[in-house]
Amino acid sequence: MGIIAENPLKKGFVREKRERCVYFCGMPKSIQLKFLPAELGDEVGVNRKFCKEAGVANGLVVWKKKSLDARGRQPFFLITAEVYGKGEERVADLGFQLKDVSQCKEVHVVGAGPAGLFCALELIELGYKPIVLERGKGVKERRRDLALMNREKLVNPESNYCFGEGGAGTYSDGKLYTRSNKRGPVQKVLRCLVDHGAPEAITYEAHPHIGTNKLPQLVEGLRKSIEDCGGEVRFNARVDGLDVQAGAIRSLVLQGGDRLVVNAVVLATGHSARDVFELLDRSGVAIEAKPFAIGVRLEHPQQLIDQIQYKCEVRGDALPPSSYSLVEQIQGRGVFSFCMCPGGIIAPAATAAGEVVVNGWSPSKRNGRFANSGYVVTVDDRDFAPFEKAGALRALRYQQHWEKTAFEATGSLSAPAQRMEDFIQGKVSANLPENSYLPGLVSCGIDGVLSPAVHNRIRESLVVLGKKMKGFRTNEAILVGVESRTSSPIRIPRLSESLQHTEIGNLYPCGEGAGYAGGIMSAALDGMRVANACALHL
Repeated sequence: MGIIAENPLKKGFVREKRERCVYFCGMPKSIQLKFLPAELGDEVGVNRKFCKEAGVANGLVVWKKKSLDARGRQPFFLITAEVYGKGEERVADLGFQLKDVSQCKEVHVVGAGPAGLFCALELIELGYKPIVLERGKGVKERRRDLALMNREKLVNPESNYCFGEGGAGTYSDGKLYTRSNKRGPVQKVLRCLVDHGAPEAITYEAHPHIGTNKLPQLVEGLRKSIEDCGGEVRFNARVDGLDVQAGAIRSLVLQGGDRLVVNAVVLATGHSARDVFELLDRSGVAIEAKPFAIGVRLEHPQQLIDQIQYKCEVRGDALPPSSYSLVEQIQGRGVFSFCMCPGGIIAPAATAAGEVVVNGWSPSKRNGRFANSGYVVTVDDRDFAPFEKAGALRALRYQQHWEKTAFEATGSLSAPAQRMEDFIQGKVSANLPENSYLPGLVSCGIDGVLSPAVHNRIRESLVVLGKKMKGFRTNEAILVGVESRTSSPIRIPRLSESLQHTEIGNLYPCGEGAGYAGGIMSAALDGMRVANACALHL
């Protein structure tokens, strides 16, 4: 049998140096096999087949990739595994090698989302003390504010689905779809997440997913690891001002007037920190308008999506709830699905009063009755022209305009919605089906809460999809508006090599809010890249 070194993170220890986790087995062989869904219920039998194919008796089987192919009449899983025989040494993937940094040089990280937290962990590994400043609350306190949004339709501008411990990542489903190692050490991030409570399967699933119900505890664990090493995470610490002198930030001004002298600042505030973008603009720090995408959330009964994708009446327990990925080119622009949530819910993602924004998430089992996804159209300076006077904030003002328009259509956090076929035919729905959006829906014409450039392309693309996917075009599906926080409407420019801001030498724009990531994994990897660049500079 193999030997796996104990994981110090799970016991609250601090790792001073890298241990080698090894198995003593055989010469590894990489093998790919097909399995019917029902066969995966017997993992021992699956591994036995890998050993037989490799010609190894009682070998160690390590799954490396698992994907589902449902294109034919019979769906099957394709699994790639390494098979080790007697005498082979295997070095397992490890997460962060953490140490005590309580007396080390400080780096201030603004934002405790995926980019900020993983930047902090990388800084600790490199020997720096991160001071993480988060405008919102901790996970436990944040839950109460989310409940108020759903139940009372009240938005706390400092604590919501976007702001608070873990950022938007805590309540954004937990998809980890970025798999390219060109972005950075993907396996290091995945192993760290497993160390803190994520399922082992994320290390080999083709489309790894954690689930919104499991993310809060995981995020708390990441914070505890930072604190155990001497780093700090401060809540209710919104940055309201910058003291910029001679091309560098000398101090940060927090809400309430406290001033923090800084060596370097990592700005990882996420795609919805509009006050930060406005602060940078007022302070003369260069920012740029950036194209993004806007549209709706599409929601179908999950059973219908299963029938379409699996070509069967009943999915059965051996197959996971089905998803889809859709892309069309309509009138010269991309129209595409975004953040598809099988068995999920549509959630309110507004960050201020007087706006309606929707997003989606799934629990770990993805066992809800509905399937939803963003369905959006790319927008750029052609669309932002009416807001040209806002300069670098013009894309942000465009985004705000349609979120406010959606709010005006309903008068509350209830969202405007329309049945799909009614939308295609241009008539307001007489009623709406059961749905997952807890603050409630109001029947409205979606073409009243999106620009013609957007809603016309969505309408045309749904007609195309109805011909390609039998059953997808149906009045049992609804469009819910507006899905507008697909990515940041701002890019904060940085140098390609040093990753420093183009004008402020000790400012490091990072993650989704700076325009360099799109999702938990890419944000985490960008945070780690910035940590390394920051350490080189210091």
